[in-house]
Amino acid sequence: MISNFTHSGSVIYSQLERAAALGQPCFAILFDPEELRLQDLEKQIEALPDHTTHLFVGGSTATAAQTQLAVRELKKHSGLPVVLFPGDHNQITAEADALLFLSLISGENPEYLIRQQIKSVDKLKNSALEIIPTGYILIDGGTETAVQRVSKTQPLVQDDPDHIVAVALAGQYSGKKLIYLEAGSGAKTPVSAEIIKAVKQAIHIPLIVGGGIRTREQLERAYSAGADLVVVGTAFENGNFRI
Repeated sequence: MISNFTHSGSVIYSQLERAAALGQPCFAILFDPEELRLQDLEKQIEALPDHTTHLFVGGSTATAAQTQLAVRELKKHSGLPVVLFPGDHNQITAEADALLFLSLISGENPEYLIRQQIKSVDKLKNSALEIIPTGYILIDGGTETAVQRVSKTQPLVQDDPDHIVAVALAGQYSGKKLIYLEAGSGAKTPVSAEIIKAVKQAIHIPLIVGGGIRTREQLERAYSAGADLVVVGTAFENGNFRI
């Protein structure tokens, strides 16, 4: 695994693209600003798996102030690139290195297909953030997630991989640079290897997978199926990510 990602003097998307082309898997820990405990942060950074390449910051209902504080503190304690994974337009700070410009393409709620993106323009147009258009696909992980509640959309069922592939390809055809398959925070069931493999074989852009991954076996299964970057959040926060 790549362990020497930096944001200095390089472009984060180009690094992801190159790593995907070389078959070198990337790994991100997701920090939810609402759950961040500053007194524990230094220990959490020390506990990051050695193969961590990125730090993601985002949550479904975090505030602008919480997001800014989380990014600022993470950058104090780590040299890894910090990438925003926002739940809405408020979770944007120019202090991060990059932004996943998410469009929830698995749902039909215009608020999360385009309206939130429009609301973010004033914050983005004069910032130095690297903006990475990302097709976000919510997959049923066996439990109702915060994304589902907030976005008022339904996840795609895992027993219809052909439809999931079609959604992913629609994202690629519409200009997305990343596809993100998300089973949701605290999912009981991660995105299946069958779905990951089918999507990876169909698209020609890097693939991110997250939600419900708690063990090395699940992590390696996602990589073997074709994930270019795997994200772990809740399990790391709770100390339940077994590697």
